[in-house]
Amino acid sequence: MVTIVDTISTTQLRPRHPEKVNRPDSVSPPKPDWIRVRAPNTRGYADTRRIVKENGLVTVCEEAGCPNIGECWDKKHATFMIMGDTCTRACAFCNVKTGMPGALDANEPEHVAEAVSKLGLAHVVITSVDRDDLADGGAEHFAQVIRAIRARCPTTTIEILTPDFLRKDGALERVVAAKPDVFNHNLETVPSRYLTVRPGARYFHSIRLLQRVKEMDPTIFTKSGIMVGLGEERHEVLQVMDDLRSAEVDFLTIGQYLQPTRKHHAVMRYVTPDAFAGYERVAYTKGFLMVSASPLTRSSHHAGEDFAKLQAARTARGR
Repeated sequence: MVTIVDTISTTQLRPRHPEKVNRPDSVSPPKPDWIRVRAPNTRGYADTRRIVKENGLVTVCEEAGCPNIGECWDKKHATFMIMGDTCTRACAFCNVKTGMPGALDANEPEHVAEAVSKLGLAHVVITSVDRDDLADGGAEHFAQVIRAIRARCPTTTIEILTPDFLRKDGALERVVAAKPDVFNHNLETVPSRYLTVRPGARYFHSIRLLQRVKEMDPTIFTKSGIMVGLGEERHEVLQVMDDLRSAEVDFLTIGQYLQPTRKHHAVMRYVTPDAFAGYERVAYTKGFLMVSASPLTRSSHHAGEDFAKLQAARTARGR
């Protein structure tokens, strides 16, 4: 092994999560056998990575350390993260860099649209960091990205995964007016865990955000997701399902929380595949059009295939 020591540079590297540096380590239990992914080393993965880098884009697949990156990128499915790689919040579960972001890139909407075209995406997912520093939380930038994709790739369906736009009057209206096909906003966890896991957010604000999307445009599919293994109880997960259905949310995702580093929230337990299957069965009885629940379920995993199923389910119900 060779160790390289930089004795020249005077620039001190900024930690990825400065707010977590002094926290004690949180140790998670060993991963069970049912959580296994293949290393990303295929030709399709390499091609997708090249297109992303050539267009100077950021993906949540990389920034959040998604375990499904090898599978998705092999199929040339990438989730683009707009408005930079630095988030203004510091959630205990998230591996995205935190701090004060830079200025928005006015060319980013066109770059995203160009990448969507090059990858030949029939369905694309666009997410972002939280931008509490912006007056509209980045809502207009979301709208510009949607419009740019529509202009370049008119047949591509667009799914967005947005921040909560907390205290950003008029922001949600701008995004909904751009008419994405799917509006996703994740609750992430149950209400009792918010102060520990997602302290910058408000549970019932997020529920109301999803409800307002349906009120403004009932044709837009709405979607939300949570992680389990953060210390929640089963009855709390079932209550989240009821809250989401009261807001007429169409699609629910449930996945296992995986700890990015020891400075992040520990995994309290690994939920078994049978328990995930049970959550899925219950969620369907509560009226969701689509449910995806498994240890490796993530918001954007199989998004294109799931969108087709979502459309079919709505048609079957005559909506």
